[in-house]
Amino acid sequence: MDEGQLERFRADINRSRTPGAYEPGRWSVAPANRDTAVTGVMPERVRLRDTSMRAIESLPGVTTTREAKTAFLRLLARSGVPEIVLAPPPRSPSGHDAVRADIALVKREQPNCVVYCPFISATDGVDLARDLGFDGVQIAVPAFGPAAGIYGGPVPASRAEVIAQAAEIVAHARTQGLRVAVAATMVSYLTEEELAETAESMAAAGADEITLFDGPGALGPEAFGHLVQAAKSAAPHLEIGLHPHNTFGLGVACAVSAARAGATVIESSVNGYCGGPGNADLAATAAAFEALYGVDTGIRLATLTELSRTAAELTGHHPATNQPITGPDAFCWGGGDWVVLESEVDPLMHNCVEPTLFGNERRIPVTPQSGPRVIAATLHRLGVKAAPALLPSITEQCHAELARLGRLLTDEEIRAIARTALTR
Repeated sequence: MDEGQLERFRADINRSRTPGAYEPGRWSVAPANRDTAVTGVMPERVRLRDTSMRAIESLPGVTTTREAKTAFLRLLARSGVPEIVLAPPPRSPSGHDAVRADIALVKREQPNCVVYCPFISATDGVDLARDLGFDGVQIAVPAFGPAAGIYGGPVPASRAEVIAQAAEIVAHARTQGLRVAVAATMVSYLTEEELAETAESMAAAGADEITLFDGPGALGPEAFGHLVQAAKSAAPHLEIGLHPHNTFGLGVACAVSAARAGATVIESSVNGYCGGPGNADLAATAAAFEALYGVDTGIRLATLTELSRTAAELTGHHPATNQPITGPDAFCWGGGDWVVLESEVDPLMHNCVEPTLFGNERRIPVTPQSGPRVIAATLHRLGVKAAPALLPSITEQCHAELARLGRLLTDEEIRAIARTALTR
């Protein structure tokens, strides 16, 4: 293909692109994603709060070393995520030095990162968080009345009692100089009126934020956005956050809908780690906001693939190979020659985001569908020089070996086939 033909193809592709939705070397998404008439008004920025450290403690079958968790936490802090939730601190003083060390590590790597202590339900928990050096606390407020007794302590007589107790803890936390996020758990069980009452009471007690936790994943994107609007209307000066679960694969969609409705904080986790179906994935959430909608997250996007794979090694919970953004096959479209041809014309034709933006890479395997273009590109990657006249023969031999082995070829096996062809 000559340069003139390439330029004609590129001009034809570029006619539908607009600045912002198209950023060369970064992404090429549909212009409608940046049209407020289509998407509604999106915020300029959202804060992503990572919950991976808390989630890892509750993942089934995970046993790991202190050193491995520390290495992961260091990477997490280096990613630029502005807020981190650590695991609940142990009651025993013997474990407190490790918590202090974790907080200190985060502050060394990212001094402005806000570190939260999760799920506090009593004033002594607030005091412990203060003494350990946390910046903020998440105060748990279940969506129930008497049924809140499921989570420990005396069975409350009513919903009003649950709210009153939480308000006392919120007020105490504010006197201790801590940032206070109210974790409104099981929020899908709240009526709109109950949520409004909760938000008003927590704001009056001095909370900075109410975070809507949907443990069952029972809220769709539209319903989540509606609850955000209800909470914001009831308590206009209270920040609204959310913690969506991924029961229907809609965790990121819920995050987008909530941000459109006025939420400013999105909780997510690396690889979506959490119990059950998991959370919105940190990488997919950050990529969706940044690339699709032009919303700043502050995340260092290039760190996300290393972070994902480090977490998988730490936990033994490996996501699918085509995990969005960070999976090893997230940008693999098979081994047809058309894949190479598209990338030669424009790397963002079939990959709407550039893999290296997230620390990932394209992968074009040699498959039974591969022709001379894929073989040429593969040999170039392997540093093997072969005359164009030899490519059909090398392609044929690769196909024969694929059929014989019944699997993809390793790089060394492809080199060996090429060497044999070159010495004939």
